[in-house]
Amino acid sequence: MSRPAVFLDRDGVLNAATLLDGRPYPPTSAAEVTILPGVPAALAALRDAGYAIVVVTNQPDVARGTRTRAGVEAIHARLRVELPVDAIYCCFHDDGDECACRKPRPGMLLAAARELSLDLAASFMVGDRWRDTEAGAAVGCRTAFVDHGYAERRPQRFDRKVSSLAEAAAWILGGAAS
Repeated sequence: MSRPAVFLDRDGVLNAATLLDGRPYPPTSAAEVTILPGVPAALAALRDAGYAIVVVTNQPDVARGTRTRAGVEAIHARLRVELPVDAIYCCFHDDGDECACRKPRPGMLLAAARELSLDLAASFMVGDRWRDTEAGAAVGCRTAFVDHGYAERRPQRFDRKVSSLAEAAAWILGGAAS
């Protein structure tokens, strides 16, 4: 029996991203992670409503050699302790690797659906970048774009523009699923 999920990007959705010249960058360590306001309550409400909570995150700095896989995993360990997430899927590749998992390709969402018995058509993808909404749309999820006004390419396909995960959760729980 499959259940719906809310897929979430990590940086800029769950935790604060560092902005440099209007572009977002991940925290450099677990100690630098700042959970965004309203995130724990939003995730608890989604989970209580029956949604699996699945993080899907691109972390190309590992392939680029500017972050270590152990450092990224330490951030994920902290998120697992502080937030009610069911799973975290991470792509450590860069664009040139041509992998199936790096968003906007939907490989992480497909793997999660297969491994966790998730109903993609009843699921949502919440992200703050075009790669996130494209990945969600590619597998038939409804999508919410968390608009932080980054100075970069903006998504063209999304179902709802929001200012936070809390606003996205209110939209999902308020009837977007029906």
